[in-house]
Parts: sequence; C-alpha cells; structure tokens
Amino acid sequence: MSNLILIRHGESLWNKLNLFTGWVDVPLSEKGVKEALNAGELLKYWRIDVIFTSELVRAIQTAMLVMSKNYSGIPKIEHENGMMKEWSLIYGEDGERYVPTYKSWHLNERYYGQLQGLNKDKAKKIYGEEQVLLWRRSYDVAPPGGESLKDTAKRTIPYFRGKIMPELERDKNVLVSAHGNSLRSIVMHIEGLTKEEVLKLNIPTGVPLIYEYQAGKLKRMGYLYEWGYDKSLHIK
Repeated sequence: MSNLILIRHGESLWNKLNLFTGWVDVPLSEKGVKEALNAGELLKYWRIDVIFTSELVRAIQTAMLVMSKNYSGIPKIEHENGMMKEWSLIYGEDGERYVPTYKSWHLNERYYGQLQGLNKDKAKKIYGEEQVLLWRRSYDVAPPGGESLKDTAKRTIPYFRGKIMPELERDKNVLVSAHGNSLRSIVMHIEGLTKEEVLKLNIPTGVPLIYEYQAGKLKRMGYLYEWGYDKSLHIK
C-alpha cells in the first residue's frame, strides 16, 4: 500500500493581484508561503519517497517548503539532461536521506494564452463576463491562443500514467505539487469524473489531498486538515 499526495501551490503574487497567470513564472506571496509551511506541518510525519512538481517556481517553492517540515529527508531535484545531470550526481552516501524530485512541464498550469497578465475583472469588461466564465470553467473551450482543460489533460494524464503511477506501484509514497487545473485534470482521471462534474471541482491552495493506492486502485481519503489528523497512522 502507498499514498498519493496532491497539493495545489500556495497563493502566488499574481493570484493576490487577481491576474491570469498560466505559465508566467511568478513566486508565492507571503500568504502562499504560510500555506505551504502549514501543509508541511500537516505532512510532517508522512513518509514521502519521491516528489513531482511542475517547472513553475510557485509549485517548486511549495514542494520545498512542505519538505522543510518533513522528516523523510532532503528534497533533491533530479536534472535529466546536460551538465546539471552529470554534475549533480551523488558519490557519497553521508548525511541525511534525500528525496528525488522531478520537474516537468507536463504538470504546468493550464496555458491561458492572451489572457496571461490580464486582470480578471478587466478581462470581463473586454470580453464580457459570460465569455470569461466560459473560458475559465468550460471543459473544452480554450481562451485565445491558450489551452482548455481538455487540452491540459492531454499532457497531464499520460505523464501521470507513465511517471507517477509506477512509483505508487513500487509502494512509494508520492507528493505531487502542481496547479489548480493540472490537478483538476488528474483528479478527473483518477475519479472518473465526467466533463460536467469536473467543472464543479475546486482544489484549494495549500491543502494536501490524499489518495490510498492498493491492489491497482486509488481510493480518495480526502483533504488533510488539522482537525481529524492522526500522525501516528502515517509514521512508516
């Protein structure tokens, strides 16, 4: 048996400013840092064997801040190409255990195209509130030059199947730090949601969502809040 832990990054500086962010690479706000650290406290005693993040700094920051509170070991980003791959190899096993951490654009937020950097209220004045709502909440309607949720799923789900599921099958506890829409598409796949059901799905920032993997199936255990948390169940 193993666990899958999904976490949406904490509030970013552009979330705070109510801007469409997408692939624009901006860091966490002060509130976002606190959210990530709080998630770290909740996950402190959970064994985490491998980490996957998007390539965007707000997701990477969230994962690192979570792990700053966790007893599993030190997160180490595994560079897969070039000089960084060669020169970041570990030749000694002294010191604390490290937790391999993989970055991939496949887990990036939905690409918002020409909406990126635009204030959401201003966008409603330009395009109309109904049109902006359709872009934000429909399944297969993309904003100008951007991705729909359906398009996002075309990259997240194959990555989930090919990279993340094999780790769970090897009894590894996996932490995935990503974004509202990339995680919505993965949850849709895991839980078999329809395109109508996924429109109602909202994943809060900085709150771990736990799944249990056993006998080839993922079972949703729910969000990990401070109440109802028994750390003794997850010291492994």
